Amino acid sequence: MAQRVVLVTGPSGAGRSTAIAALEDLGYEAIDNLPLSLVPRLLDGPPLGHPVALGVDVRNREFTAAGLIEAIDRLGCVPELALEVLYLDCSPEELERRYSETRRRHPLALAESPAKGIAQEIDLLAPIRVRADVLIDTTGMSVHEARAEIGRWFGQEAGQRLAVSLHSFSYKRGVPRGLDMMFDCRFLANPHWEPALRPLDGRDASVAAYVAADPRHDGFIARLRDLILFLLPAQVEEGKSHLAIGFGCTGGQHRSVSVTEKMALVLAEAGWQVSKRHRELERRGAAQPPQAPVETKVGNGA
Repeated sequence: MAQRVVLVTGPSGAGRSTAIAALEDLGYEAIDNLPLSLVPRLLDGPPLGHPVALGVDVRNREFTAAGLIEAIDRLGCVPELALEVLYLDCSPEELERRYSETRRRHPLALAESPAKGIAQEIDLLAPIRVRADVLIDTTGMSVHEARAEIGRWFGQEAGQRLAVSLHSFSYKRGVPRGLDMMFDCRFLANPHWEPALRPLDGRDASVAAYVAADPRHDGFIARLRDLILFLLPAQVEEGKSHLAIGFGCTGGQHRSVSVTEKMALVLAEAGWQVSKRHRELERRGAAQPPQAPVETKVGNGA
């Protein structure tokens, strides 16, 4: 079995240290700020018997974007290694807020405002961001939520070759970063216009029934199921270990949530490892109904 290696990077303040700690709790040997020249030496030899997480950012000695890309390319060509790049992303506004709260200085702008360093670092890391296998946007996430997201992506048991993450969201608040596929649910009947259903969300049986009563619903779900089930084996053959699929509607409360819940069950019944996240419900701290929590794994490995 190939040695699993997760390279963790992203802008300062986006949650790299939290990710490293979470991976360590999941059984990874975690090493932070290792000089890039020492990475091949660390991984040389027989498999270690446990996965490895390596933290890399602009504070690393010898760090350059070109050097990190070269390391990614070199390690990715080693048959004995299963390399994944985890990029922790965050909006510039949220990064500025975090630096303001902690009163830390940015490593690229020690004598200036953090905003300048944040902009410089995001620009510097742009070529690496597009190379990421897993991109997690921590904007609006608590430390607990970020650790849970890491667990969903990297906490699978051995042999689970592809983890599928389903996301519901509101187009009004923008498309979540890191999605591999995205589907628009706004054409379905909207429970928002029913006073009795408006305060509920798509996890509620009455809301799900209302959405499912739309004559276009069943055909939409059937086509989604066939398309996604057709594509998942191809993603495995391509070497992907994670796939993020988004479902959007106007408010991110009813239709997208209902479709996400439905597709999670469909994919789990087909044997795929599925997790789900309802972004707008999380923002509001919605916890109802208790029998259908916002975040839960609903399937076993494929």
